[in-house]
Amino acid sequence: MKNHLAALLLVAFAAAVAAARPNVLFIAADDLRMNLGCYGDPVAKTPNLDRLARRGVMFERAYCQQALCNPSRASVLTGLRPDTLRVWNLPTHFRETTPHAVTLPQYFMRHGYFTQNVGKIFHNYRTAIEGDPASWSVPAQLHFASHADDVAQLDGSAAPPNTARAKGVEARDVPDEAYFDGRVAAAAIRALRECRARGQPFFLGVGFWKPHTPFNPPKRYWDMYRREDIPAIPNPTPPKGAPAVATMNANDGRPRASEDIPEVRHGYYAATSYLDAQLGKVLDEAERLGLMENTVIVFWSDHGFHLGEQGLWGKTSNFENAARVPLIVVAPQTRHAGAKARGLVELLDLYPTLVDLCGLPPVAGLEGVSLRTLLEDPARAVKPASFTQAPRPPRNQGGQSDTMGYSLRNERYRYTEWRAWNSGRITDRELYDHDTDPAETVSRAGDARLAEIVRQLAAGLARQFPPGALPAQ
Repeated sequence: MKNHLAALLLVAFAAAVAAARPNVLFIAADDLRMNLGCYGDPVAKTPNLDRLARRGVMFERAYCQQALCNPSRASVLTGLRPDTLRVWNLPTHFRETTPHAVTLPQYFMRHGYFTQNVGKIFHNYRTAIEGDPASWSVPAQLHFASHADDVAQLDGSAAPPNTARAKGVEARDVPDEAYFDGRVAAAAIRALRECRARGQPFFLGVGFWKPHTPFNPPKRYWDMYRREDIPAIPNPTPPKGAPAVATMNANDGRPRASEDIPEVRHGYYAATSYLDAQLGKVLDEAERLGLMENTVIVFWSDHGFHLGEQGLWGKTSNFENAARVPLIVVAPQTRHAGAKARGLVELLDLYPTLVDLCGLPPVAGLEGVSLRTLLEDPARAVKPASFTQAPRPPRNQGGQSDTMGYSLRNERYRYTEWRAWNSGRITDRELYDHDTDPAETVSRAGDARLAEIVRQLAAGLARQFPPGALPAQ
């Protein structure tokens, strides 16, 4: 009898502990640059991201591990670097190379959380597995499709293409729900209501598809901007002294002609505002349901994007525009609403951070670190550098690469080495001084006056990525 009573009390205690744990609202964007009001862009109209930043801690120097969707998301969701996963392209699913990895939502599910995926969280297309079913308590929704399929749906059917605009750029006077993200927001609102009614701690992943190409948000978001207010490309040519391998990229979103450039850049801002509006709907519902006081909210982008800077369009580079990402964390237990954290962080830090914030047992083998100390004291630092990598040729659709670029970003410098895949031999270097050249317009790797700086940075890069042949492709 006593043993039975003790067992019942233990079960009741475990249930009470689980119920007291905070929920997690894990919100992802795709190809989102730093062009947000909260990050200082005077043109961007992003009121909902701005209010989220006022509620939490905004990380000013967050970096992805590879500026390509699948490797970046696999890294975030496993807490492991692309080289550890051996995932550097779009088609390879991390379960093919690392089948026993325990993902972030999967770990939460194992510790009593209800986990659900609405929209694009894992990679979305042409992989052997659709998303990652092992990570979720119920099947994912609106998560697996091509971005090319995100065309206006009117009365259940696709609208005819508008050929008056440049390829991939369109402005239709249609409801938000005509496109993926409007439907993701509506489904996320339904999921929040169901989670609230369930009474179980939840991990809800909400993945928005914008501002990824095509730049086709509804017309009212285009109308929020005057095209003449959209800034011109500040640094439209490749950096002086940079090797050709550094400026080889996928050209995603490149305009067909130079006269289309203002329209494409306008479309990116409009797509960002469309994303922001959908986020606002989800935040409004979380507030209405009374969930904000016991929910950790994370907003992140899988990587940045070039809009003509350094002559590049799209991602897949090691430059700041592709590597740096917006990151906002709202944690109920922190007391620094509206703070800006300047410390260098990486997206793979999110896994240990959420485990820490939610009081779960630490996970062995993760390659990131908890950012809880930055949430408690935004003036602190947790690491001396962040690291991003990019294979060459870019491996968007698979194939083989012969070179890997490893990039170290510290407080002042970005240092990049290009290494031969099979031997690890350094074939080229880059060095950018962000104190004097934040736009990365001149590589100073060959400047004899900076030889000692190069030596120190090379040593730091070698500690993270030891010289030698890369893992098998």
